[in-house]
This record gives sequence, C-alpha cells and structure tokens, in this order.
Amino acid sequence: MSNTDFGFQQVDEREKARRVRGVFDSVASRYDLMNDLMSAGLHRAWKAYTVMVANLRPGQRVLDIAGGTGDLALAFAKRVGPTGQVVHTDINETMLRTGRDRLIDAGVVLPTVVCDAERLPFPDASFDRVSVAFGLRNMTHKSEALKEMARVLRPSGKLLVLEFSRVAQPLRKVYDWYSFKVLPQLGKLVAKDADSYRYLAESIRMHPDQDTLKTMMKESGFGHVDYHNMTGGVVALHVGIRC
Repeated sequence: MSNTDFGFQQVDEREKARRVRGVFDSVASRYDLMNDLMSAGLHRAWKAYTVMVANLRPGQRVLDIAGGTGDLALAFAKRVGPTGQVVHTDINETMLRTGRDRLIDAGVVLPTVVCDAERLPFPDASFDRVSVAFGLRNMTHKSEALKEMARVLRPSGKLLVLEFSRVAQPLRKVYDWYSFKVLPQLGKLVAKDADSYRYLAESIRMHPDQDTLKTMMKESGFGHVDYHNMTGGVVALHVGIRC
C-alpha cells in the first residue's frame, strides 16, 4: 500500500482519486464563476494563450484531458473545423456533464469520454495535440499520465500542460495570504465549499515547479520541452514535442 499527497495530507493512493472526485462533484455547478472570481478573469487570457500556442490547423485531432466545463475544447473545435475532431475527456463525470451541456448550448457536439489520464482508452499516435489544463496536479501518478499523453500523440505532436506553478519570489507572501485566507472564504461564499478551495491552494504547493515538470516531461517521451510563465509564475504553460 502506497501513500500520495492530497493537498498537505498523505492518503492511500486508492483514496486520492475518490477524494479529488468529491472536490469536483462539489464545485462543478459554480466552477466557471469561481474561476472568474478567483483569477479576476485571467484564466481566460491564460487559456487563449494556450490555444494560440497550440497552433492548430483545420483537420487536426485534439485530445482535451481534464476538459471539465469545456472552454478549451470549444476553442479548439473552432480551430480544427468540421474536418477535424476534438475529444473532450475528464475523469469526473459531473464536470464532464456540465461541460457537455455547455458545448451543446454553444451548438457544438463533441465526443465526450469519462476516462483516467493514467490509462487513456485511445490507440497509439492518434492525436496531433493533447492538452491538460489545471488537471495534472490532481493526478496520482503524474509521470504515468505524461507517458500516456506521449503514447497517444503522433510523432512531432504537441502536448500543452497549463497548470498553476511556482510564483516569483516577490509575490509569494501576498500569494500565500490570498491562497490560504481569501480563497477558502470565497469558496465558502460562492460555492458553499471552503474545503475544496483550501485543497486547491494546497495542491498547487505540492505540484512540481516549472523546471521539475519540464524534466518529468522529457523523461516521459518528449524530446523538446519549454515553458512560458504567466502572471509572475502563478501559471505556467509547458509545451512538449513528442519524439
């Protein structure tokens, strides 16, 4: 039996997925509103930059992992057009249903699959791009998930990992105050759930920093990896090219 982190706690590996599912079941209905509030709308700019860096062309295939409420999947679908395909996935069925409904409301119907990123149900070399936005830190075995992402990418395909990361030193004190004092209270007021947003703050601190994640991606089958810090390192976009 092995333990892993769940925020600052140590839990049985088998328990983590259940607890993470509970977090997102709880916040799904207010997820987009909370994203706007807690990032002051910046998450939209971070995602728009990710879509730009993806540099998609009509006809390409994209796998959106931990796609949640579907905002990236929708943006990707517009880029690949009717000849391309975006597969919208998440391990959490409640989040995925919320995203599917949002996509349908926008007039877009995409393949929607409940799946675990550590065991992707797709053939080798079947996608031109794979994206995971704000989902990697919740995965129990991050290296296994990264290897799976490499497996399903075509040679020279591109992985985009958008995730909270290590902020620049001058911002850390105020960022910690915001994360551990303001964010849980915001979650309590808006989503009626302070604990889930306390977990969010803790999970960010337990996630590998920019250089560590870059190394992990290289060890998982990506020949070239670079990262782009945004908002002083609050978020980083890692881009890996499949060998």
